[in-house]
Amino acid sequence: MDTQTILQNGKGSIVDVRTTQEFMGGHVAGSKNIPLMEIPQRMDELKALPQPLVLCCASGNRSGQATHFLKAQGFECYNGGSWVDVNFLTTTTV
Repeated sequence: MDTQTILQNGKGSIVDVRTTQEFMGGHVAGSKNIPLMEIPQRMDELKALPQPLVLCCASGNRSGQATHFLKAQGFECYNGGSWVDVNFLTTTTV
């Protein structure tokens, strides 16, 4: 399954790995904010979210790091890139 299909069908969970301050400035409706540096300490919270996870940030760099880390931990997850792109995909129809 690809990121676009996941988002357009409302599957899984969107996790925004930007800082809390960045998240407060705008984010995808319904997304969960778990800053990149907090991911190792919040693994139980991530495990409780519906899978797959689509990770996003400002540009795709931090979400790429988070995706790499979480895949190594056994998560089904995808790098959605910029939260603006993820937001666009969640509002478009298939």
